[in-house]
Amino acid sequence: MEDNNKDINNWLAVTRSRNGKWWYSAFHNVTALVGAGVLGFPYAMSQLGWGPGITVLVLSWICTLYTAWQMIEMHEAESGKRFDRYHELGQYAFGEKLGLWIVVPQTLIVDIGTDIIYMITGGNSLKKAHQILCKDCKPIRTTYFIMIFASLQFFLSHLPSFNSIIGVSISAAVMSICYSTIAWTSSAHKGALPDVKYDGRSSTTTGNVFDFFTGLGTIAFGYAAHNVLLEIQATVPSTPEKPSKKAMWKGMIAAYIVVGLCYFPVAIFGYWAFGNSVTDNILMSLDKPHWLTAVANIFVVIHVTGSYQVFAVPVFDMMESVMVRRMNFRPTWYLRFISRNIYVALTMLVAIIFPFFGGLLSFLGGLVFAPTTYFLPCIIWLVVYKPKRFSGSWCANWFCIVFGVLLMVLGSIGATREIILQAKDYKFFS
Repeated sequence: MEDNNKDINNWLAVTRSRNGKWWYSAFHNVTALVGAGVLGFPYAMSQLGWGPGITVLVLSWICTLYTAWQMIEMHEAESGKRFDRYHELGQYAFGEKLGLWIVVPQTLIVDIGTDIIYMITGGNSLKKAHQILCKDCKPIRTTYFIMIFASLQFFLSHLPSFNSIIGVSISAAVMSICYSTIAWTSSAHKGALPDVKYDGRSSTTTGNVFDFFTGLGTIAFGYAAHNVLLEIQATVPSTPEKPSKKAMWKGMIAAYIVVGLCYFPVAIFGYWAFGNSVTDNILMSLDKPHWLTAVANIFVVIHVTGSYQVFAVPVFDMMESVMVRRMNFRPTWYLRFISRNIYVALTMLVAIIFPFFGGLLSFLGGLVFAPTTYFLPCIIWLVVYKPKRFSGSWCANWFCIVFGVLLMVLGSIGATREIILQAKDYKFFS
């Protein structure tokens, strides 16, 4: 039985390869973190305002770096055992059944929801680049651009493991730095619009309150990638003399430095230049120079191509694990071929039907990203290590829990309203 489990683990996407270096984890984490969310940060700033916006950005950076450290430490919380997946850590803390019910639904929604958003982002960026580079061409529906982006994913989804997508991940990480730099430098070069305004986006107090809630969810989405953190650490070798947490933490520090260099300038300069007229994707607000905006959108496409895979690999791992261990399918190439193609096709279909970029960012950011990133690691830490009440660790954990719960509740409320408003004027398959 033990040999059979070992063979299955050697076949599954997450545990197939354990020869990752510290810089593998750095690139994977940059790819997971610096995604479509950063493009919505100037819009979130216009909903939150200068003071609250910068405060939430800074607190989120600190809070999520702290919870990342916790998860890295808990990867080998029990001597001689590695928790290679988020739900395995949940089962260790809460019990076999309860741990699954608490963690699995959230992580699945996060991974699948992110891939849907990246389908939308990839399609929108391809469309924007096409419009800029071919002004006289006949307009093409967004649906077709999403399908073009999906065709790349049908191909890349058959790479077997996390370490096998390292080349894609490196390209994606470099592209995220490039388009973030283009976004903030172009905004800074453009300067503030002559009639720029920094007051609320809505004409009513109620509208501004809901906008504020939506902005919180958008920022929560931008910082949330912990649901793939343990899976990334699982690819790093570990020995008693050299545990995986050392290399993983080194990679995470490097990733968070990049996050800070991308997130803060884009949010601040994007909002400064456009004020409350900024769109929910900063690149859509930038029209000149045309060639640079087109290049930035192409960079986004390359980046979300890699990001899609980083979030898809844990889903593939879970699907294939259930089919082989629970449903007694044989671990064959054609099982992987069929299951992964079905997954890509379904995320493409949902993206085509519901392409509400801004609303989905905030809704998913609040509903499931905040729990898995901001406070679920803290709850697990309290259960596993039981720090003394009112000690530094206890207070830090409860601060992150309260902060995360507020983001979850308020972000979801604001985003639900925004999706409803966007849906009123939407035509299917437009």
